[in-house]
Amino acid sequence: MDERETRDDPVEYRQERYKPPEGAAEILLIRHGASEPARPDRPFPLVDGQGDPALAPEGRHQADRVGDRLAEERIDAVYVTPLRRTAQTAAPLARRLGLEPRVERGMREVYLGEWEGGLFRKKVAENDPVAQRMFAEERWDVIPGAESNEAFVARIDEALTRLAEVHAGGRIAVFTHGGVIAQALASATGARPFAFMTPDNGSVSRLVRLGGVSSIRGFNDVSHLEWSAPAPLT
Repeated sequence: MDERETRDDPVEYRQERYKPPEGAAEILLIRHGASEPARPDRPFPLVDGQGDPALAPEGRHQADRVGDRLAEERIDAVYVTPLRRTAQTAAPLARRLGLEPRVERGMREVYLGEWEGGLFRKKVAENDPVAQRMFAEERWDVIPGAESNEAFVARIDEALTRLAEVHAGGRIAVFTHGGVIAQALASATGARPFAFMTPDNGSVSRLVRLGGVSSIRGFNDVSHLEWSAPAPLT
């Protein structure tokens, strides 16, 4: 090939597979498995004022499936919240990776005030007027004594920024709660506060975060859970 032929070759710009920006952290947000049902005669025990149910049998099964799904991923650290349902969900993966889960208080669930201990589920199931207003206004603090949206947003943003800085260029698994995941993704997109309510138990969502900026790389992935397969057409 002569010099003229080389010089006249067209320049091509091909599409490439996504790569996180230099120094960004990939954060896997995993919702805990299904927890024990709430019963009016047996409120959940409280940890720092928040309901702390254990995993239900189906939740333990979901935890095993999460462990199977992520065991081959390169994961630098595993985080849980002070609430045991996240630690129980993380346990199978942590064992397989040989990692000791770290507690991150900033990623604990939104505080539900007077509706803690399982009462929230009852009020929502009964379509209580306050629950209706909460969903209509997309504000947690409609519930008496609950955490304000502003405080919740700031808490989640601070925790994600800090975790991304600690694990710049790495990948971490954060076992957390439905409200937390929804808020993290809503903030990343500038969406309505409840736009991503509610990720399924045992689901995996993916954020890439650099500084205070997040991008969503996946939401509510449940392909590792048997019930997620679509029903056959008849």
